[in-house]
Amino acid sequence: MPNSDRVTHSASLAKLLLVLVAAASSGVAAQTSLGAAVDNYLRIQTQGLPGKVTYSVGRLDQHAQEASCSAYEPFLPQGSRLWGRTTVGVRCLAPEPWTIYVPVQISIAGSYLVTARQLNRGQVISAGDVFAQSGDLGSLPASVVTDLAQAIGKTVKNGVAAGQPLRNDLLTAPWAVQQGQSVKLQSTGAGFSVSNEGKALNNASDGQIAQVRTASGQVVSGVARPGGVVEVTY
Repeated sequence: MPNSDRVTHSASLAKLLLVLVAAASSGVAAQTSLGAAVDNYLRIQTQGLPGKVTYSVGRLDQHAQEASCSAYEPFLPQGSRLWGRTTVGVRCLAPEPWTIYVPVQISIAGSYLVTARQLNRGQVISAGDVFAQSGDLGSLPASVVTDLAQAIGKTVKNGVAAGQPLRNDLLTAPWAVQQGQSVKLQSTGAGFSVSNEGKALNNASDGQIAQVRTASGQVVSGVARPGGVVEVTY
């Protein structure tokens, strides 16, 4: 084989290897068509949504369908999410790079919580304040509450009228630790665990950071837990 042919052959193999490596490392779809790449991406990415998912793909660009492409890479554009009316991007990696955006409609058949009565600001939600209703979650805000446990015991930020879908952004978690409260400080580290008392310097919900002043006057920060407990890890 002449040297020039060997160089060309080696370059082609190297290019093919780069495409295969990219496909293995970034979830590139190796389908034979643009439609198959989009369908496979949506099928995998919507598996964790809270309900039975169906989706429809908008009209695909005719020129993109006919263009030569050996490796597709679907992706979710920045600021988008797989919920309701959205957009999926697709990159062609070889032989020539190009990118298109495909309109998608995602429907999610499931149940969500609706307010059974007027909820006032500062009200703590109980089981009788809401009820479950079935519908298309994809037509509702992504923050809609789908599990009763996500709502019970939380406080309403602002008034919510009866018959409205309940959203997580309308609720706040109860304080696990309140400013001025005596708390139990649990400090742990490599080979030791110590408990002592302190006073909370701020309000904090479960999982938020609370500052505590110890009996010696030292101020430490830890993670607030229900029951007036603050965990400090060294």
